Amino acid sequence: MFCTSFINVANELGAPSYVFYTCGATCLAFMLHVQSLFDRGEFDPAELKDSDAELAIPGLRDPLQGKQLPSVVVEADWLPTVMRHTRRTREAKGILVNTFHDFESQAVASLTTGQTPPLYTVGPIIDLKLKKGDMKGDRTAGETEIVDWLDKQPESSVVFLCFGSMGSFDEEQVKEIAIALEASGQRFLWSLRKPPQKGKPEFFPSEYDDVKEGLPEGFLDRTDGLGKVIGWAPQTRILAHPSVGGFVSHCGWNSTLESTWFGVPVATWPMHAEQQLNAVMLVKELEVAVEIRMSYRKTSGEVVPAEEIERGIRGLMAAENEGRRIKAKEMSDKCRKAVEDGGSSYHSIGRFIEDVITD
Repeated sequence: MFCTSFINVANELGAPSYVFYTCGATCLAFMLHVQSLFDRGEFDPAELKDSDAELAIPGLRDPLQGKQLPSVVVEADWLPTVMRHTRRTREAKGILVNTFHDFESQAVASLTTGQTPPLYTVGPIIDLKLKKGDMKGDRTAGETEIVDWLDKQPESSVVFLCFGSMGSFDEEQVKEIAIALEASGQRFLWSLRKPPQKGKPEFFPSEYDDVKEGLPEGFLDRTDGLGKVIGWAPQTRILAHPSVGGFVSHCGWNSTLESTWFGVPVATWPMHAEQQLNAVMLVKELEVAVEIRMSYRKTSGEVVPAEEIERGIRGLMAAENEGRRIKAKEMSDKCRKAVEDGGSSYHSIGRFIEDVITD
């Protein structure tokens, strides 16, 4: 999806071009719509950003508020680039999307009206080595320690906090998360990463030599037996564990698909890229998630207070959330059936192969 310049090479060779879209169909429908508005001079991110103004989006049941717009279209450095790639995506012979029909049926319908290249829903494409509850297989020493701890917890009792390969927070925000977890009284497993150093060409977070460095004094002692703080997390192994009952997530698309596969409900805390849109879809469209703050942007520098985080965690794990938990399990079943023989994605991949062969 960011390599559309190669369409020029394919054209020179007389070969068809297909785009593999690693985000979802809702994101694709949104980007195509915004690109049309942008090209007509009708999309002003500066005016919409952080506002309550509403924008109707193909593929979404309800309008999107300006403050919920994905970061990727409101950040000046990114907007021209993503618009250029989106514009060129329209030139492709077809678009393969990492999703499945039942997950984004409304968005898929909006993309199959003949106004865009043919769509192939081929997901979920995720790195799956485990089935729900299957903890066998090769493990590192760190993974073994994590799984052994999870094995001692009651079923669906642990909330897992993990914010992706780029997810980290400064000291002030970490303190608020720690206060929220302690006040909630909830069992937790927290993947805490060290932020890149300011002023240095570092992009991804790293590991603490000792996680105590990043935590409020005495936090580990006060939550001993209740929670566990780790560094890098083997996410699918954790989500597959029966003791995990909720996932506080940045709503990256891989994490969204993985939580769906394992039927784990989510508390949404988006940060970058298209994650705000994913959060809206999970909370409002599918009703398989609760909100911590759907409009959060990492670049804003704002700190989400402990009370807001605690409320989201309690809502995620509460008995009153059973309806969303049931919906998450039902969507998990549909997710797995999509890639089975005869499923929607299985059929879509076959249709793609047939179209390439007969082109």
